[in-house]
Amino acid sequence: MTHPAQPKASHFINGEYVEDTAGTPIPVIYAATGEQIATVHAATPAIVEQALSTAKAAQKAWAKMTGTERGRILRRAADIMREGNHDLSVLETYDTGKPLQETLVADATSGADALEYFGGLAASLTGEHIPLGEDWVYTKREALGLCVGIGAWNYPTQIACWKGAPALACGNAMVFKPSETTPLCALKVAEILIEAGAPAGVFNVVQGMGEVGGALVTDPRVDKVSLTGSVPTGKKVYAAAAEGMKHVTMELGGKSPLIIFDDADIDNAVGGAINGNFYSSGQVCSNGTRVFVQKGIKEKFLARLAERTGNAILGDPMDEATSFGPMVTENQMNIVLGYIEKGKEEGARLICGGKRADMDGYFIEPTVFADVTDDMTIAREEIFGPVMSVLDFDTEEEVVARANDTEFGLSAGVFTKDFTRAHRVIGNLEAGSCFINSYNDAPVEAPFGGVKASGVGRENSKEAIKHFSQVKSVYVRMGDVEAAF
Repeated sequence: MTHPAQPKASHFINGEYVEDTAGTPIPVIYAATGEQIATVHAATPAIVEQALSTAKAAQKAWAKMTGTERGRILRRAADIMREGNHDLSVLETYDTGKPLQETLVADATSGADALEYFGGLAASLTGEHIPLGEDWVYTKREALGLCVGIGAWNYPTQIACWKGAPALACGNAMVFKPSETTPLCALKVAEILIEAGAPAGVFNVVQGMGEVGGALVTDPRVDKVSLTGSVPTGKKVYAAAAEGMKHVTMELGGKSPLIIFDDADIDNAVGGAINGNFYSSGQVCSNGTRVFVQKGIKEKFLARLAERTGNAILGDPMDEATSFGPMVTENQMNIVLGYIEKGKEEGARLICGGKRADMDGYFIEPTVFADVTDDMTIAREEIFGPVMSVLDFDTEEEVVARANDTEFGLSAGVFTKDFTRAHRVIGNLEAGSCFINSYNDAPVEAPFGGVKASGVGRENSKEAIKHFSQVKSVYVRMGDVEAAF
């Protein structure tokens, strides 16, 4: 019997499921048990060609529809996604291993929010009129054309929507390549858009590894590339897109600081640190993995943190009581275990966790290191797993300088009761998505993205519209033209 996670086919092109078994088989492994639950095939050159030519052909008519018409389809897709939230959440859990407790509220729901938000904005995309005496200029906001989206494995449903919704709202077509680790959820997004009334070909999904991504990114028909991934991948994709003078959005990694001053509410600060390190088992790009705690409350903070981390429930992700899931793959688990060993070797003090959990699947205990110094590997490199580094600090000036001493700049957070200080510190931190007395909130209404090596461009909010459209200006002369001869 086939597993319920097995899709009808590997790809979704021109409004329907498409298979080509000549492509390399990609096993889908359920992270909670290590068992293979599905197989898809990487896109062959013929599949890539079919997706690109189909999308290119569908885009013009889609762009000619009114924004109201496009928006209605996106909003209908949001409703379908919310109605099917339970089944989509189960699929997300099969795809990623994240606990159902989390996927029920964070994944398809976030995707639906994006479809609804950009569906609502689609009709509002207007230009402006610029008076110049009796002459005038008007501007139009136009689609870029054909966009490629490349997803990461931590939020397969959400990323497909975060990229697809603004792209489609602006009148673009998209070919989306999910991570080969989590290939299932994006197919459902494509299916839902068709059910909502999107024309065939405006949102297509093809599977594959780097080779398929490379073929998509370098194709001359592609106008824009939006990637969510690591900094090294981002640098390669950005360079390849630049060859063809393509628009890009790069949502990359981070090693973000979370700064806790000694006047902070301890329980809220611990809650922020838990959300910023252990949600999705630490597999979140914006995580605040360098937790700077002012010396006055250090031991109190660590004691409360250890106590609350002890309440994590590791187990079957399909059981809604489970609050902490496995790493997405065996490879990712081993990478994270390697970082934990480095932390021990380099002299950090292990507060809790620190090893693989004694159970099936790729589980690592939530791990906290204290007495971490700025030069330790665990404080410099993005781990992408449940490993929190707690560092001490004395003064505001010192902690701001240390927080900024990194190539990354995705997120930053501050916990303090002194609001003047909160805004002052956030104002001095080099990061794109910041939090005060909170951490890792990502509503679709707010821009999301980083500075420095953490990326270019923004997802979500009205900012995303700017990254999926371009402005045409038209000068209108009402009188005679003067010329030198």
